[in-house]
Amino acid sequence: MAFCNITGRHLNSLVKTRSSAVVSSAEAKWNVAKLDVDSILKEVKFNSDGLVPAIAQQFDSGEVLMMAWMSTESIVETLKSRRAVFFSRSRKKLWRKGDTSGQYQHVHDFKLDCDGDTVLLTVDQLGVACHTGRRSCFYLAVRDDGLEEILPVVIDPDELYS
Repeated sequence: MAFCNITGRHLNSLVKTRSSAVVSSAEAKWNVAKLDVDSILKEVKFNSDGLVPAIAQQFDSGEVLMMAWMSTESIVETLKSRRAVFFSRSRKKLWRKGDTSGQYQHVHDFKLDCDGDTVLLTVDQLGVACHTGRRSCFYLAVRDDGLEEILPVVIDPDELYS
């Protein structure tokens, strides 16, 4: 989805409009009513802080959007709500992606890697994933002369959080 030349306020308006349609049509791979959360949590290998790294990837393009941390509580809420919920290490509390910025992630699939120590969320990203106003947090690429910014800012970060 391209957002060039769209102001942050206009984009947030578009995101909120699209959000309700996506929530009702999200094709999550599990039935919340039948979900055995305890058996899932037993397979997750949390670090010494009780957290596990999670990668968010756009479900239809494969684009890697961001990395964040998940706690037991954030995993449970993500699975039940089908909306990405992480754990903020700096704020030491749940971080419901989009609550402040309007940039939601609706979860299509939740996967564990072979060791159970990393989560992969395939999501429908509404708006931008990065707090810098870029589509992805992975916007710095190694080049011969150092790091190059390979993704443009599509929303002014000040507008994201105003």
